[in-house]
Amino acid sequence: MIKFKEFELDCDRYELRRNGRAVKLEKMPMELLILLAAKKGHLVTRPEIIECLWGSEVFVDSEHGINTAIRKLRLALRDDPEKPCFVETVTGKGYRFIAPAIDVDEPVAARNAENIGSLNGTAVLPATVAAGMQKAESDRTGQAVQPHPKSNRTRYRSLLFVAAGSLAALGMMAIAISWIRFDWSDRFFNPSAKLHIESLAVIPLENLSGDPGQDYFADGMTDELTTMLVKNSTLRIISRTSVMQYKGVHRPVRDIARELGVDGILEGSVARSGNTVHLTLQLIHAPTDTHMWADSYDRDRKTEVSLPLDAARTIAARLKKLSTLAGPRIQVNPEAHDAYLRGSYLWYVGDTERSGEYFKKAVALQPDYALGWSGVSNYYGQKGMREGPDQQESFAQGESAAIKALQLDDSLSEAHNSRAGSYWVFSWNWAQAEMETARAIELSPDRAEPHHMRSYVLTVLNRMDEAVAEDKRSAELDPSARPWAMARVLIRAHQFDAAIDDLKMRLQASPNNGNLYELLVQAYWCKGMEKEAAQAIQKQQLVNGRKAFAAAMKHAFEHGGYKAILELQLNDLKAQAAKEYVSPLWFAFIYARLRSKDKTLQFLEQAYRTHSPHLTFLQHEPDFDFLHSDERYRAIVRQMRLPPAY
Repeated sequence: MIKFKEFELDCDRYELRRNGRAVKLEKMPMELLILLAAKKGHLVTRPEIIECLWGSEVFVDSEHGINTAIRKLRLALRDDPEKPCFVETVTGKGYRFIAPAIDVDEPVAARNAENIGSLNGTAVLPATVAAGMQKAESDRTGQAVQPHPKSNRTRYRSLLFVAAGSLAALGMMAIAISWIRFDWSDRFFNPSAKLHIESLAVIPLENLSGDPGQDYFADGMTDELTTMLVKNSTLRIISRTSVMQYKGVHRPVRDIARELGVDGILEGSVARSGNTVHLTLQLIHAPTDTHMWADSYDRDRKTEVSLPLDAARTIAARLKKLSTLAGPRIQVNPEAHDAYLRGSYLWYVGDTERSGEYFKKAVALQPDYALGWSGVSNYYGQKGMREGPDQQESFAQGESAAIKALQLDDSLSEAHNSRAGSYWVFSWNWAQAEMETARAIELSPDRAEPHHMRSYVLTVLNRMDEAVAEDKRSAELDPSARPWAMARVLIRAHQFDAAIDDLKMRLQASPNNGNLYELLVQAYWCKGMEKEAAQAIQKQQLVNGRKAFAAAMKHAFEHGGYKAILELQLNDLKAQAAKEYVSPLWFAFIYARLRSKDKTLQFLEQAYRTHSPHLTFLQHEPDFDFLHSDERYRAIVRQMRLPPAY
């Protein structure tokens, strides 16, 4: 045990405590701290650190690794690199531990209770650090370093004889035998043995490749590890979008777990260089900040695709949460896998066009890559949702890709969800769309996407209570993905007060989200609150960067009421339509609020002829309620094969 200021470094238990409370520290920073503290103020050079922590035969970007370990160590110690109290940088040389430290000699009884500890006031170093220090000293002096008479192995043996004698008197020889095996996972006192994890968040893996261009790979491996945990375990796994806010953010594990509502955190790093991939993971029981498991994996580029599945199954088995429902392993071309990861990365940052190019590249490299075809389907579906001259062609290509994905792997939840989308926006086959969403949820009940898609389909089928429940479930699984979704389904369910409350809450967290203000305008309008609607639409224009248009709206409302704002919007939409395609449905919304019945129906009929995907919600948009008794409106409902809601 080494004490310095308010900290205690227990080398045996591999634990750092501050004022008696455990401080989270990863393996490499912990070993670096033990190494520096053991040197007691003497300079430790960077080559010595490399030799002690990694060894000369291990392939790793050690320079970057040292910098990362020092940064994490200083963060744990709350040490200012400009005015250090603990770790001093000796420029161009290495590091020195400068805090006054003392070795604490604990009583024998206390040491026995802790299993393996310090004897004669000498800290017991981890075997890797001790061996590395001996080799570094040997390299420096040119002479072999003989183990001290009180070496680690000798001290372990001495302690084990004492412990075995004590335990024999208590009739516990079996435990002593397990100690002699030096199996640390079977310690007499194992704090993690009684800990349980039911829910887990995978914090974005840190990219230790030394190349920012590999960020897509780190994010992709995070996504795949999350997906494989969903598929191969019975744990509740937090979604990608909810955890990505913690990318590169070093915060206490307990705080992150509390915000995400989980009791387990999985964190780590990944480095890819040349033909080698190195993945390091550690599992933490968040309420107690206890490290339950850690491991590292090394693969070449040909086998890297299996890393997330192997790690997920190991973790699930460790927690006794292994699922038996996982689909079969498939062989994936490494280049195709890399293209898919790039496509997914670009998809999530909003670059739909480039993501589509990588998804298409993935299936060109490996035509039997089902997940790649699902990505292609989503790309074309999103492209069609923007409407325009090539809308129908995009939907047709999206449907073809979804069918291909299902033919290749019928157990893929993503493929069933893609097929549900094509039934909804392209075929207008509501019964099949419902069946596909149900199957997607059955295969992956904790994925948010199928629940959101099912909410759309149930809305079309007039099952609004179920639709609201599905979007609520989707929001619970992935609160950050679609902050607008809950309010939208509430408006379509004509629950305007609930929608306004939800939007106000979300605007507190995202005050510059124009989509939220757009829905707030609709909710206020439906309640007849024109002043509030006018204020909300002005704010929407401001956050969208249209300051002059917001000022024009303010002036229009002051002189002509909300009708003047609608006329201003209509003229703006006409000007936009003169330059590019604008869906006739957006004209129908404005004319509906102006209560121009003929114009509204004219543009709704045009939206039907152009197969506008958003027209599927026709019967549940409150703006069109005044048309329900009109025969022209009802004719559109019948032609779309919608179950009547009038």
